[in-house]
Amino acid sequence: MAVDPDHVLRAAAALLTRKSTATMDEVAKAAGISRATLHRHFAGRDVLVRALESLGIAECEAALDAARLDEGTASDAVRRLVGAIEPVAGLLAFLYSENQLFEGAELNAGWTLIDDRISALFRRGQLGGEFRIDLTPAWLTEALYGLLASGAWMVHSGKGAPKDFQHMIVELLLGGALRREES
Repeated sequence: MAVDPDHVLRAAAALLTRKSTATMDEVAKAAGISRATLHRHFAGRDVLVRALESLGIAECEAALDAARLDEGTASDAVRRLVGAIEPVAGLLAFLYSENQLFEGAELNAGWTLIDDRISALFRRGQLGGEFRIDLTPAWLTEALYGLLASGAWMVHSGKGAPKDFQHMIVELLLGGALRREES
């Protein structure tokens, strides 16, 4: 029986978003394969995490494209982005906690491209007078990542309803990012 690596990655992603400390045996079981078969495709947790990183980057890029960041107001684009990225927020939360992905010289250039696209959105909102200018686009980008990860964990833990994910993140982020009229 041929093993579909994409199926294995998606099964691993689903498990690791619920249980970040899952063992390779548990990943294999979730994918419906033996540990030996898993090891033939992903020779250890580090290799699996790097493959999940590539999947996460691809999913983020697809969400960025779907959100049409250059259309309409920057606020509306942020809303579309959060909605588009919601299905993979759990995977991103898992990846966000994997320090090995963000240390040293081996940073995947895909993350920088994603950061640049999101920062450009916040910069557009600042130049258009929508967003505060005392918060850098890079800070707003990291704040968005943190809120997406927190939202994913809230939904996973049952502390937040899935239907509230987009609203809660967007309102908290934009409520703090909106430019206020000076008195």
